[in-house]
Amino acid sequence: MNFVVVMYQTSNSKGQELVAQRMVKWFNKLGYKSILVTSIFHDFEPIEKFNEIEEKGFKIFENDPYINLPTVRVCSYKTIWPPRRIMFKDFLNILREIDNKFGIDVIITHSTLWNGPEEVVKYITWKRICKVVSGKVTETLFVHMSHYQPPDPIRYSLEERAYRMAWNSTVLPSIFKVADLILCVTPIEAEDMINMGAFPQQIHIFPCGLDDDIARLIDQVKPDLIIDRYKLHDKKVIAYLGTIEERKNPLAVLKIAARFKNRKDVVFVIAGRPGDQYKEVIEEAQKLDNVVITGEISDEEKASLIKASYLNVIMSRMEALGLTQIEFMYGGVPVITSAVYGQKWVVRDKIDGIHVKGPDDIDGAVKAIEELIKNEELREQMSKNAKERAKQFLMSNVMKQLIERLKIIKESR
Repeated sequence: MNFVVVMYQTSNSKGQELVAQRMVKWFNKLGYKSILVTSIFHDFEPIEKFNEIEEKGFKIFENDPYINLPTVRVCSYKTIWPPRRIMFKDFLNILREIDNKFGIDVIITHSTLWNGPEEVVKYITWKRICKVVSGKVTETLFVHMSHYQPPDPIRYSLEERAYRMAWNSTVLPSIFKVADLILCVTPIEAEDMINMGAFPQQIHIFPCGLDDDIARLIDQVKPDLIIDRYKLHDKKVIAYLGTIEERKNPLAVLKIAARFKNRKDVVFVIAGRPGDQYKEVIEEAQKLDNVVITGEISDEEKASLIKASYLNVIMSRMEALGLTQIEFMYGGVPVITSAVYGQKWVVRDKIDGIHVKGPDDIDGAVKAIEELIKNEELREQMSKNAKERAKQFLMSNVMKQLIERLKIIKESR
């Protein structure tokens, strides 16, 4: 089978983009032909050859220089509304050209609030009608992965919340009508999808996956790289790793750190690419001697930070799942989490870590950290549990399960 994965941009750090890219990587690793179809943007910045793509409509990269994957970059543009989204130009025609060139057995779309999934629904429906009429068209299986996040009033303004609700009530039903599978990262998301109209038999739990190469790196890399660089010897490292943005709530981590400012044995490390709260986080961190800001780090540095960490803390306002938490868990690091949405499923309370009462529960997070610092035996048991839990999410395993289900569907047609 040939697989086409569709996502509105590429990134080396953002969750949804990484999932799409890792899908392509692992389809190819497992012996199938796969390409990523995406925009001219990488982390919302146009790539170097965007003018050439604008002229031709799309460009094929056998090995895209930004992500090292077979990629088709499509003429596209950033939208003012909805925010943080990118739209493809003339995508139906480009889909036809890609299909004619490569042959698409399975197409997988990612995310919501943009026109990629909508256009694929039209294309799949067109192909199915052509097959009924002529019998000569090869059918393409359609899979959609929303990475769904509820339109929560805490996270979104009234205007954006209303737009998300409008998209969910108009576009998602058309996707449910056509899709062969709906990929959900957790059973919690699956329940929401069914409540919005998906059929139970369409649901496939796909918890994004811990990249096996990252797991191998965590196994091999030593903590010394980070410990020596930032002079963290004899410290219990409480780590935050993620984009420095409002959704992930890094300011809450600084509030937690402030409560430990008199302890010489505890240090907080905040690592990740700058986002919409980076300036504010830097300003607040400068007031605290027990906080280290690293900026964006490489995969090797990330693995070293995981190995050096005593605990991971994430106080996000919304998380569909939390790939980073799975990586820390694989490294044997218990997670203190706000337990929003998918986090409450991936991190089991008092088994792999501790749930606090939401993104503003600073007292709860402080208490959880203090408890695990005092009780080394409890922390070690959580560490073992977390590692075993994370092994279940290895990308090679979840991809094999997805491929087997798609083969069954294809053979039944």
